[in-house]
Amino acid sequence: MKFVDRKSELAVMERAFKGAGFQFIPVYGRRRVGKTRLVQEFIRGKEAIYFLADSIAETEQLKSLGRVVGEHFRDTILTDSGFKDWEQVFRYMKEKGRGKLVVIIDEFPYLVYSNKAISSIFQKGIDEQLKHSHIFLVLMGSSIGMMEKEVLLYKAPLYGRRTGSLEVGEMPFDSLYDFFPGKSFDELMAIYAVFGMIPAYLEKVNPELDILENIRLLILEKGTFFSNEVDYVLMEELREPRNYFALLKAISQGKRKVSEVINETGFEKTHVSRYLDILRSLGFVKKEIPVTEKTPEKSKQGLYRIQDKFFSFWFKYIFPNKSRIEIGKSDYVLKLIRESLEQHLSQVYEAACSEICTRLMEEGHMQFTAIGKWWSRNEEIDLVALDDETRTIYFGECKWSKKRVGVNVYDELIRKSYLVDWHNDARINRFILFSRGGFTEGMLERAKKERVFLVQGDQLHS
Repeated sequence: MKFVDRKSELAVMERAFKGAGFQFIPVYGRRRVGKTRLVQEFIRGKEAIYFLADSIAETEQLKSLGRVVGEHFRDTILTDSGFKDWEQVFRYMKEKGRGKLVVIIDEFPYLVYSNKAISSIFQKGIDEQLKHSHIFLVLMGSSIGMMEKEVLLYKAPLYGRRTGSLEVGEMPFDSLYDFFPGKSFDELMAIYAVFGMIPAYLEKVNPELDILENIRLLILEKGTFFSNEVDYVLMEELREPRNYFALLKAISQGKRKVSEVINETGFEKTHVSRYLDILRSLGFVKKEIPVTEKTPEKSKQGLYRIQDKFFSFWFKYIFPNKSRIEIGKSDYVLKLIRESLEQHLSQVYEAACSEICTRLMEEGHMQFTAIGKWWSRNEEIDLVALDDETRTIYFGECKWSKKRVGVNVYDELIRKSYLVDWHNDARINRFILFSRGGFTEGMLERAKKERVFLVQGDQLHS
């Protein structure tokens, strides 16, 4: 499949590449997010060495690296014998790094597994050899926990040596148009709600089939790419995956408060809090706070949701029905999915609307410094965006329905806006309505008079 988007990530890499002297950029992100494909695109037309570490002994890693480097420089002795130790690696690289040379080591955590002191060894190698070269060193890793411990955090051995860093996250919603040209917004939303924006997942989707058939063939069939994907990803990061599975299942079923998760899982509060903190640090779970909270870190209104769209879908529909799938009752599970998929899509549409707002800001239609949800005990607003500089607040409602949105929805949003405590003495209120099915004539007229943003699907109504 063709390379899609990643303009901002490539720009970060290119800016760093133009820097003088030695450069060291850690590139990290969860499995399947497209890190390797990104660096392959980056090194096109550059002198570069790419080495993929593996779960083998350190002596074998050094031999493999020697073969890769030896083949690049047509050094038959190195190709045949490999490197004997890391000191030899760094000396050799310094000698060859008199001109600009990109050196990429993918899955750096595997080197850590083979030698716990590897980060300190790399620190010494950089200090004594590489910093005097023009090497552009890239260390990559899918284990975010390991990359933080060894490279990124303040106490990590390599923390002070990096000249930059790049976290590769999910792709933006708009990238779906490049992945699946000709698909309607509704079809793209279904793909987004099930597979998220992980490139390796999207590449598996058959554009000739509808979403339910893709679910049946890719997720419900045994032995497919997706069969053990969640297990692999979680086991790579977590020591006690079974307990985390229970938490993620509870959240996917709508238990979003800590107290609800405790009641659902039966775990002690201290354990639940620790597990949730770990899941948040790894990017699997997000803690949502009302966007207007002045001290969000102290807020007691936090609600948890699964960040990854595929994980959310999998824990909602697949994990609770694994036994049925194992005994061949996939059709029954597919029926369950079919019956509630629209409801699932309505929840995911809110996340898409937030991304749409980011695009509208890039296009100059609106400006904000924070975006999220707002809720109180009995009231909720789907989307609230704040611009501290101009004291403008945007209130948004997201309707995943084929029914056209009328003035009643707008008036209700206006009513709820008065409940929001944010610069009440002097602020500018703006409103934005998102609708799958469009808007009534009455709403279109009100929007013109009162400068309301109307977004049908993901397109701003002119």
